[in-house]
Amino acid sequence: MISPCPRYSPRGINCPKLPPGEQLDYSLSSPLANNQELCKHNKPWPTPAATWTAGQQVSVKFAPGGAPHGGGHCQFSFSYDGGKKYVVVHEIMGHCFGADNNQRDISFTLPADLPSAKQADFMVTWVNAIGNREFYCWSTNVAINGGSTPFTGKEVTIANWRTYPVIAEFQGNFNTGVEHYKNAKTITVG
Repeated sequence: MISPCPRYSPRGINCPKLPPGEQLDYSLSSPLANNQELCKHNKPWPTPAATWTAGQQVSVKFAPGGAPHGGGHCQFSFSYDGGKKYVVVHEIMGHCFGADNNQRDISFTLPADLPSAKQADFMVTWVNAIGNREFYCWSTNVAINGGSTPFTGKEVTIANWRTYPVIAEFQGNFNTGVEHYKNAKTITVG
């Protein structure tokens, strides 16, 4: 992910200034290791990486090229409690980067009743279709204007990391592991 700028990214677009004592992270395109925290960095930017409005269409951009690993499942979610609970606002099952694996600009409309916040945590997660069983995660913080509170939706699905379920390599079946997403519990945030 390059926009909105993920935390501590050296390649992001319009990145805020690093928090005191933090360094750029050149490993953000690597999967999450078991000894790392969710999305690698939990200390937020000093200012939001973007300002969005509830009900607005937004765009999440990924760097061109890279290894899309045949697509996979991805979710876009928000936390209002410092990253303890994430609620999904958009998901793509099977073909996260499009049927041709070349889509690097994903647009979707935020829910109109998404709570307003000066610094909400925004997280993008991805389970790859082909290759080692990995979990990719990027986070940033964005300001949300114009919403209401609270918001209820599905909790983010985490897989292929630590003790979470493992979603098998897809082997051409792009419904592989979808049950983990369909059976996610409902949570309320904001």
